[in-house]
Order: sequence, then structure tokens, then C-alpha cells
Amino acid sequence: MVVLAGAGPGDADLITLKLQKRIAEANVIITDRLVNPDMIKLHARPDVIVLLAGKQGYNDASYSQDEINQLLIQYAAQYKRVVRLKGGDVAFFSNVLDELETLKQHKIPYEIIPGITAASGASAYAAIPLTARGYAQGVQFLTFNPNSAYSEEQWKALASTSDTLVCYMASRNLMTLIESLLIFGCQPSTPIAVVEQATTGSQKIYTSTLEQSKTGFADQQFLSPSLVIIGEVVRLHEQYRWFTGDKADVVFEEI
Repeated sequence: MVVLAGAGPGDADLITLKLQKRIAEANVIITDRLVNPDMIKLHARPDVIVLLAGKQGYNDASYSQDEINQLLIQYAAQYKRVVRLKGGDVAFFSNVLDELETLKQHKIPYEIIPGITAASGASAYAAIPLTARGYAQGVQFLTFNPNSAYSEEQWKALASTSDTLVCYMASRNLMTLIESLLIFGCQPSTPIAVVEQATTGSQKIYTSTLEQSKTGFADQQFLSPSLVIIGEVVRLHEQYRWFTGDKADVVFEEI
């Protein structure tokens, strides 16, 4: 049995009871780079085998998806319970389909356990309710990296929407994202927030508007993981902020 599980956005307390039980039962844990190691230390058995299979964009030295798939096959053949921990939730930009296809192909039974995705964790800990009444009626979850290909029609739709935009994997290409939204008609005064290392003691939140952030964020190097939130709901952050980052810092695996 392989358990594919979302380990949440960083805070080790943001874990489901079901995942806590599965970690305690695990013979082998294959964990992503952005999983809080304290989660394993707190709940895993002493003799558990922990494999750090971190995958990181722009880093050729990190694990490839094919290598991770092979680890699943190898250890599922040798041990009763393998837990594959993925940062955030398994259904949000996590490549879970590749792993499901591998398990299905090799007739390995599996279970999927949801987790708190980065968007939920970051918005809650930044006090930015993504669909606050009077500010947004919807939310769109997007990725934006060098491989993202949006058509002119898509850019126009994103620039004109009143939905909150939550962009994963966008911090390194933030200026391109901002410029594209402005070019296609997004209001320069639209608020933007970058939430860095959300829900951890290292959390930092940078807020601005699209127009002002072109210079204000231009030389800023955001730490991974960072999430970008764009929309009127960002204005609520200063009024309702509550998290001061007073917990112990999380040290994510460096590839």
C-alpha cells in the first residue's frame, strides 16, 4: 500500500488525523522538499526509513519525477506501508497524476489523503480571505513559470476578472506576471501580496499594488516557497493580520 498524502503548507500542526495515523504506521516515508521535517519526527516510528526526494524548479540536481516513481515501485515491493508526503495538498499542482499512473500500472494499491494547500494556508495566516463578501465572488488558482503559456484571450480574462488570483510558482517570474496583467488592462491600483514561507516562523508578507510593485518588488528575492495573491481581498491583510511568526522556524530541505 502506498499512501499519497498532502502534508500541508509548513506548520507541522496543520496535519489531518488520518495522515498522522498513516505516518505512525509507515515503514517508509518518501518526502518532498517542502514538507516540515518535524511532522515526521513527531509522528513516525523510530525505525522508519525516510527518503528525501525533493523536487525543485530550476535545479537540475533535484529528483526527477521518474526517479520518484521508481522509488515508489521499489519500496512498495519491499514494505507493507509506504507514505509519499507532498507539500500542501495532493490535488493542487503536485504531479500526483504521474504517481497514480505508476502505481496503477504496477498494480500497487494506494490511498489518497488530502492536505491544506498553500493557498488556504497562506491566505489564512495572512488574514486574506480569498472570497470575502464585497471583495471577490470567486478565486482562480494558477501556476506561472517559464513554461506557462497563456493566450492573449486568457490574459485579457485574467486582467479583467474580479476574482482573486492565486499564483503558485510565480515569485521568480513576478515582474513578467505583473507586466502582463497591466498590459492587458488590469487596474494599476490592484493590490498584490507575496506570502513567503507561509504558516512557518519564517513567514513574511509583502504587499503593494501592481503599479508600485514594478519597482518595489523588482530587486526582491523571495524565499521558496512563496505564493502570490492578487485582488481586492489583499486590502484586508493589514486590518485583520494576526500571525506574528512566533513559532520555531522550519528548515526546508535544500537540494
